[in-house]
Amino acid sequence: MRSTRTPAPGRGRRTVLTAAGIVAALALTATACGGSGDAASDKPDATSSQAAADGGGKVRIPADLADRLKEHGIDVDKWKNGGWKDWDKDKWLSDAKDFVNPVIEGLWKPERMQSADEADKRVTTKDASAGQGVSDPDPAPVRAQAEKTPYHRNAAPVGKVFFDSPDGPAVCSGTVVKDVNHPGKSNLVWTAGHCVHAGGDGGWYRNIVFVPAYNDLGKSEAQLTNANPTEIAPYGNWWANWASTSDQWIQGGSESGGDGAAYDYAVLHVKPEQGAKSLEETVGAALDVDFSAPSAAEAAKMGAWGYPAAPPYNGEKMFKCIDVPGRFSLSPSLPTMYRIGCDMTGGSSGGGWFRVLNGKSVLVSNTSIGPADNSWLAGPQFGRDAEALYQNMSKTYGGQ
Repeated sequence: MRSTRTPAPGRGRRTVLTAAGIVAALALTATACGGSGDAASDKPDATSSQAAADGGGKVRIPADLADRLKEHGIDVDKWKNGGWKDWDKDKWLSDAKDFVNPVIEGLWKPERMQSADEADKRVTTKDASAGQGVSDPDPAPVRAQAEKTPYHRNAAPVGKVFFDSPDGPAVCSGTVVKDVNHPGKSNLVWTAGHCVHAGGDGGWYRNIVFVPAYNDLGKSEAQLTNANPTEIAPYGNWWANWASTSDQWIQGGSESGGDGAAYDYAVLHVKPEQGAKSLEETVGAALDVDFSAPSAAEAAKMGAWGYPAAPPYNGEKMFKCIDVPGRFSLSPSLPTMYRIGCDMTGGSSGGGWFRVLNGKSVLVSNTSIGPADNSWLAGPQFGRDAEALYQNMSKTYGGQ
C-alpha cells in the first residue's frame, strides 16, 4: 500500500481532557492555542525514522549503562549482539536500582509492534471474593467506544507501551503526563507497574518504548500491512531511559495482581530514538496527575483509555470506557482500588483513567486488573506513595 505521512499538530497546540458537564461523557479534545497549520517539524523526520527502522538493530550503550550491566555479570558485547533476548533467572535485574534499557535503534518496527502480545492481570473469582465486605457490587458491563481519529487531535497524550518479556514482545498502554518541575518540557509517561516489572517472581522488562498516538488514523490491521513507520508511530519511538514502580509491586505483584495490585503503577522517563525535543513539546500534550486519592463516591464519572489487544480487539485502535467508579479490594488489609464496568481486554493495561477536577480533566488512575470475562477494570488510587514516586522521577531525571 502507499505510505503517507500523518500530519502532526501545530506548534503551541495543547490537548486537555474536558467534559460536557460533570455528568456527561469525558472526552480528550485538542484545542488550538495559536497557529492553525500542521507543523511537520514538531515530530521526528520521516526519513530519519525510516532509516532507523531499516538499520538492523544498532545498539547504543552509554558508558554508565554498560558499567551497570557489567556489575550484574552481563557481557556488554553479547548484549549488543542479541544477548538481551536471554533471560537468565539469576541475572534478571529485579531491584528498583537495577533498571537498564539501552536503545536498540530500529528494533520496534511496525511488524514487531503488531506481533506483541497483551500484558494483562486476570483476577480469579476467588481473588475477587477475598475483599468481600469492602468491595462494592460488580458494575454492569460497559462496551468500550472507539476514540475518534486522528488520535493526535482527540487523545494526543495516549499511546502504547511496548517491551520484551521472557515470553516475547508484549504491549500495554500509557499516558503523557506533565512534569511539575519542568513545565512544558515533560518526558514522563504514566503506565502500570506490571508493564515494566514482572513483580515478585521476576525483574525489569527490556526494550521498553512508548509510542504516542499509535496508529493515528485508526487504520485496520489489513490497511497497516507494510505500513510506513510514521503511520504507526507519528511522533516516533520514545525509549525509557529510566523507569520507577512501587516497592509494593516489585515485592508483591503477581499474575493475578496479588498484594501489589493496589500499587500497580509506574512512571517512565523517556527520550526519543530520533530527535531532541521533549515528549510534551513533540506531542503538544500532557496531563496533570491527581494524587488526592478521592473516594469512589467523590470521583463521579471516570474514563479509561487504552489499546485493548486481546479478542475481540486486536490492539490496533484506541478505545475508551466511561462509568461511575465503585470500590474494589483484593483483601481487607489492602487499600481499595477503583473499579468501572468496561469490556476492554489485555493491552489496555497501564492506560490512563481520567476525572474532571476544577473544570479540567486529570489522570487519577491506570488500568491494572480485570476478570476473565472482561466485564470490568480496576485501577489503583494515587496517594502519597504514588506522588513520592512521581516527584523522585521528576527531580532526579526530569531535566535530562
